[in-house]
Amino acid sequence: MSIALGVVVGFVAWFLVRYLVSGIYTVNQDERAVKTRFGRAERVGNATVLQDPISDYLRPEEKNRYAFPQVRVIPPGGPYLKWPWERVYKVSIATRTLNMAYDPETPEANQGGTLLEAVTKDQLNTGLTGQIRYRVSEKNLYAYLFGVKRPIVHVMGYFTSVLRERIANFEAPKVPAVATTEGGIPTPEIATASIGVSINDLRKNLRDINDHMDRECKSSEARYGITLDASLITGIDPPGEVESALAAINTAYNQVSSDISLAQAAADQKMVQSRTAVEIETLKAQAEVEPLTAMAEQLRHLKQSGPDALPAYVRNVRLKLFGESKRAVLEVPRD
Repeated sequence: MSIALGVVVGFVAWFLVRYLVSGIYTVNQDERAVKTRFGRAERVGNATVLQDPISDYLRPEEKNRYAFPQVRVIPPGGPYLKWPWERVYKVSIATRTLNMAYDPETPEANQGGTLLEAVTKDQLNTGLTGQIRYRVSEKNLYAYLFGVKRPIVHVMGYFTSVLRERIANFEAPKVPAVATTEGGIPTPEIATASIGVSINDLRKNLRDINDHMDRECKSSEARYGITLDASLITGIDPPGEVESALAAINTAYNQVSSDISLAQAAADQKMVQSRTAVEIETLKAQAEVEPLTAMAEQLRHLKQSGPDALPAYVRNVRLKLFGESKRAVLEVPRD
């Protein structure tokens, strides 16, 4: 009897340790958890990801494919208890950073995950360097845990395909034709526009490319349960033989830009000098006309005063001139 009792007590102790004590768990601050019961995740009614704003970035034909159910997310804290038929999946939601050339399936690819190759619109192979910052989406843990086998593989593949497509079809924004100087001379931006040199265009528009990648990758949260917080392309490096040719082209464009700027400055200076000279001559002419106008007005008033007023004025003016002169020549009529 004592042996049977010992077996029962041992079984109970083993059961408590195996299933009850070990069934107690906690969730860290940077973690979220999902519990499954007999392999089925606890869901929030019949709600799906399509009812969440994160699905707005999906194309209409994709929404049925990614209609993942919303699951009950266990927040940080504890202790929590799970039964033997339940299983807890913990996920870190901390933000992580990866080199954008990293291939999770083949780490040695892309020069050891350091350089991503792409082809530009003018058939030049170029290397891209940069980073992406991502985190697991708390709003779509079902997709991350159960939707795809390795979500980060899908995300990196999606990111790489979108980036290569963008590089292959990228065209720099056209400089508006109205960007000329006051005299109709093209600005240096137009004169040095490297039309047809796609690598130059890419380098000058890195911000636009990064913004495009951020917009295109917003759907990854609804697709794979991973949110791309930011993508930053930091370098575009063509092959060595192309780099030297581009350096020569850029040097020539910079020289043209410098020459145009100097010519424009000289033209502006001459225009200012000409305008100033015209103003000075105009003022001189006005200064010479003013006394004559005033004299004409004065003579008009004298003429209106009477027939003797004007001869008297002329006589006084002559006397004044005679008084100021040192020598006077008079014409004597001949007999």
